[in-house]
Amino acid sequence: MLKMAIITGFLSRTKDRFHEYNEPLDLEQKLQLMTEIEGYDGVELVYPYEVDDPGATQALLQKYGLKIAAVNVNVKAEPEFRDGGLTSRRPEVRAKAVRFIKEAKDFAAAVGADKVTCCPLGDGYEFAFQHDYARSWQYLVETLGEAGRYKPEVPLFIEYKPSETRGRCFVDSAAKTLCLLNAIQCQDMGVTLDFGHSLCGNENPAEALVLLAEGPYPYYIHINDNDGRWDWDYFCGTKHFLEYVEFLYYLKKYGYNDYLTSDTSPTRWSIRGTFEANSRISNKIWARLEQVDGGAIETLLSQDDYLKTWHFIETKLLSLP
Repeated sequence: MLKMAIITGFLSRTKDRFHEYNEPLDLEQKLQLMTEIEGYDGVELVYPYEVDDPGATQALLQKYGLKIAAVNVNVKAEPEFRDGGLTSRRPEVRAKAVRFIKEAKDFAAAVGADKVTCCPLGDGYEFAFQHDYARSWQYLVETLGEAGRYKPEVPLFIEYKPSETRGRCFVDSAAKTLCLLNAIQCQDMGVTLDFGHSLCGNENPAEALVLLAEGPYPYYIHINDNDGRWDWDYFCGTKHFLEYVEFLYYLKKYGYNDYLTSDTSPTRWSIRGTFEANSRISNKIWARLEQVDGGAIETLLSQDDYLKTWHFIETKLLSLP
C-alpha cells in the first residue's frame, strides 16, 4: 500500500466564488472523519490557521492513530500579505512572512513532523512594469533562504504554482523552483510537486518529477487532477489518466517512499468517496505497474517505435483485449 495523506482543510467546508460545500468541522471532527476513509493514515496540517498548539495536536493525532505528512504554512492570508509577503517592498512585512515559516518549523519540530511545505501564492504580479523582477527574486532568495536555514532538521519544501492568488506567481514552475534553491544554496530544502499545479503550468508532471529527482533536493508530492486551464483539484485520473500512470511510474522508478498527499477538493461529491477514489486508483495503478512492468517500460523507452509502447499500454497497463 502507498503512504497516503490528506490536507485536512479539504475535510471540512470549502467554497468558491459562488457556493459553499460540505459542513464546517473542527480539527478533531476532521481527524475523526479521517478514520472512516480507507487507505489513509497521514495528514497535512495548515499552520497557523488550523493548528497552533503542539500538545493538543499530538494528543488528537495519537487518539485517532494518524501521522503527520507535513505542516503546511500559510503566508498569504494575512492582510499585510495581500500584495506579497516574502517579496513585499516593506521589510517588516517580509520579516513577518519569514517569522510565520520559522514558527511553523517550531511547531513541526514540537509535533514530530519531518517537513514544512510553503506555497507562496501571494508573491507575484499581474501587469507589465508592476515589479522590479531582480529585486523580487533577491527578496525570495533572502527570505526563503533565512527560513530554510532555520531549524535545518525540519526541511522547508517550496510548492510552486503558475497563478492564484496572483495572476502570475513568482515561483511558478519546477525549473524556477530549482533555480531558486540553487541560488539559496541550502541543502535542507526541497520542492513540493503538485500534479495539478504542474498541469496548469503547461508542464508534463512526469517530466517535472524527473527533473526534480535528478537534482540534489528532496521532493514531496500532492495529487489531484484538472483540465490544464485551472486548478480544479479534481480526484486523480479523471482528466489525465495516462499522465497520472506515467507520473506514478517515475515515482516508483525513483523509489519515492514519502506520502502522496491529496490536495483534492470534494465540492459536489462525497468527502469520503472522493479521497477513497484517490487512494484506490493510485494503489491499483501502482500494483499494476509492479505486476506488468519488470523493466519492460524502460526497454520500450530506449527504442524508437512508439507503436510497440502503445501496444504495451493497451494490453498490459489498460488490459484491453
